[in-house]
Amino acid sequence: MSTVVRRTFKSTPARPASTTWRQIVELLTQGRDSTARKELLAVEGVAASIITDKAPQHAAVVVTCDGPRTRIYCIYDDAAIEGDDANEDALGYDPLKGDWAVSLPCEAEDLAWVQNALKQHSSRITARDKVEASSTTQKSEASAAAALEIDLKGFLGP
Repeated sequence: MSTVVRRTFKSTPARPASTTWRQIVELLTQGRDSTARKELLAVEGVAASIITDKAPQHAAVVVTCDGPRTRIYCIYDDAAIEGDDANEDALGYDPLKGDWAVSLPCEAEDLAWVQNALKQHSSRITARDKVEASSTTQKSEASAAAALEIDLKGFLGP
């Protein structure tokens, strides 16, 4: 089982969608100027469009690498202004270590143009239908919860 780390970013109206994406890029690149940073910033317009559509509200931006998986969500409206549910803290590992990839959730009707736009800038940054992504996340979280079920009878003894 791989480790999964979650971060939640404040978005509109607390900050514009493009600024939200730049903050996510900062988290992922840990402030380093690198090829990965250039790739992530090259898709800023597409990513901002996805963020504006609120796709990452319930379906995560998923970042995979040779280490832990990172799931990034956004909060909007009053929740973004209040910021109580936000967690934009730095990660204790390099989320772009080794063979990394970023999968963006997207509205089904926008998927074709988003995938085409992303291909022009990077093979590592892709898009997927946010509804399919959400159901997959729910299934994996349910199976993880089932795997963590404690046998109290066995644990506490006779």
